[in-house]
Amino acid sequence: MIKKIYVFPQKHLLLSIPTILLLGFITGAFVDTSVLKSTILFATVLMIYSTMVGFKLKELTSLSETKVLFVALAINFIAIPLIAYVLGITVLKEYPLMFAGLALAAVLPTSGMTISWTAIYKGNMSAAIKLTVFGLIIGSLVAPWYLLLMVGEYVEVNVWGTFKTIALVVFLPLILGKITHMLLLKKYTPQAFQNKVKPNFPPLSIWAMLYVVFVSISMKAEMILANLQLIVIAVVVLVLFYAVSFLLSTILARLFFNREDGIALVNGTVLRNLSIAIGLAATSFGGEAALLVTIGFVIQQQSIVLYGKLAKNRWFKEKNTIEKTTTLK
Repeated sequence: MIKKIYVFPQKHLLLSIPTILLLGFITGAFVDTSVLKSTILFATVLMIYSTMVGFKLKELTSLSETKVLFVALAINFIAIPLIAYVLGITVLKEYPLMFAGLALAAVLPTSGMTISWTAIYKGNMSAAIKLTVFGLIIGSLVAPWYLLLMVGEYVEVNVWGTFKTIALVVFLPLILGKITHMLLLKKYTPQAFQNKVKPNFPPLSIWAMLYVVFVSISMKAEMILANLQLIVIAVVVLVLFYAVSFLLSTILARLFFNREDGIALVNGTVLRNLSIAIGLAATSFGGEAALLVTIGFVIQQQSIVLYGKLAKNRWFKEKNTIEKTTTLK
C-alpha cells in the first residue's frame, strides 16, 4: 500500500501536477505558507539528486553522435532562447517575472524525460544520454548570462547569485548522486542496483518536485487568484513556445537525420529541464515565474504524448511498419 502511494505521482503525472496546483491555490488562499520558502532550495536539491543516482558520467567521454549533438546544441542555445525572447518582448512584456520563468525554461534543455521518451519510441539512446548530459552542464553554466541578456532590462538579475543557486541545485546533487551510487555498489551488484534499487529514486524526485510546486504556488496564491489572466497568458505563451519548438526540431530531424537520431534530436531539444527551472524560478524570481514553469510541466507532458502518437504513425514510423505498409500497397 505504501509503495503504491509512493509511486502514484510518477505514474499519474498528468493528474498529480494539476491536483497539487489546485491544492496550492486553495491552501495559499487561506494560509500564509511563506514560512516554507526556506525549504524550497532543499527540496530542489533533493529533487535533482534523486535523478542523479546512477547517472553515467562516462558518456561524456564518447565523441560519437557528433552531428546530432552539434545541431541540438545550436537549437537549444540559439533557436529556442530566441523563440522565448520574441515571445517575452511581445506577449510577456508587461509580465517581466513570467518572462524570467520562460527564459529559464528556454536555457535549461533536456531532462530524464528526454531519455525516457527516446527509449519509448526506440530512438538513439546513446545520443539522448549525451544530449541530456551536455545540455545540463552547458545550460547550467550559461543560464545566468542568458538571463541577464534576455530579461536583464526588465528584471534585476543577480548573476553571481544565480551561479551559486545552480551550483547547489545541479552540481551538488550530481556529486551526491555519484557518491551514493558508489556506496550502493558496495552492497549491490550493478544488475541488482539497476533492477531493484534505482527504480526507487525517480518517485522521490517527483514528490520533491510536487512539494516545490505546492510551496511556490501557495505563497503567491492571493496574487495569482487576483490576476487569473496570468494563467491564461501563461498557457497561450507556452502553447506557442512548444508548438514552434516541435515544428523546428521536427523539420531539422526529418531533413538531416535518420529515424533514431531524429527522435533523439526532437526529445533532446523540445523537452526542457523544468525540474531545475522551477527550483531556480521559485528561489530567484518568486511565484509568478514559478507559475509559468509549473504550467509548463502540464503542457510539456501532454504535448510530448500527443506528438509521440502522431510522430509514430507519420514522420517517425518504425521500419517494420513501413515495410508492412509497402507490402500491402
